[in-house]
Amino acid sequence: MAALDSQEQEQVDAFKAWWKKNGNFLLLILAVIFGGYAAMHGWQSHKANQAMEAATMFAELEKQVDSRDPKRVNDAAAAVLDKYGSSAYAPRASLLAAQVNIMSKDAARAKTQLQWVIEHAGEEGLKNVARLNLASVLLDEKNYADALELLNAPHPDSFAGLYADLKGDVLSAQGKAEEARAAYQQGLDKTDAKSPYHNLIQMKLDAYGGKK
Repeated sequence: MAALDSQEQEQVDAFKAWWKKNGNFLLLILAVIFGGYAAMHGWQSHKANQAMEAATMFAELEKQVDSRDPKRVNDAAAAVLDKYGSSAYAPRASLLAAQVNIMSKDAARAKTQLQWVIEHAGEEGLKNVARLNLASVLLDEKNYADALELLNAPHPDSFAGLYADLKGDVLSAQGKAEEARAAYQQGLDKTDAKSPYHNLIQMKLDAYGGKK
């Protein structure tokens, strides 16, 4: 493995610290905006008053997310799930609440909420985002086996870069340098070169000496 000079090592260390703090939040952003149109379109077939009430409840949840108050967020999310658990809003509510719980160090509650999305969401995109978030939590807990099991689950090519990149993180944490390098390379190959995320994966790959 090629050695990094001090400046390159500082950049890699800075990136790792930034990603540990913000990576899950970026994945959540994907969850919120992924399929947003589909959610709204789906509700058009419901009664107008039900759609309006569900939208109002979800909007209230979004306000509580801004407050970063876990109790308020969890209460608002639970209200959405209790009344509209079969709706397109429910998995999004659970994802939002899970992210706040991750940030407030309540991993147990977050894992339950993410697992709910995996088991109940009607949209594959949301299930995949939940798997990625849950795998990230398991990585933080050093539960590498369960994290890899999630990351080895079938997924569409549009998520291949994210899955491979996070798999590289798990393998890296296990000290499996060659396997981590291969995973990062796959993540890089599956990510649009114009995407800023492409550069982030490249930094990780460079820390292992780049492509071999």
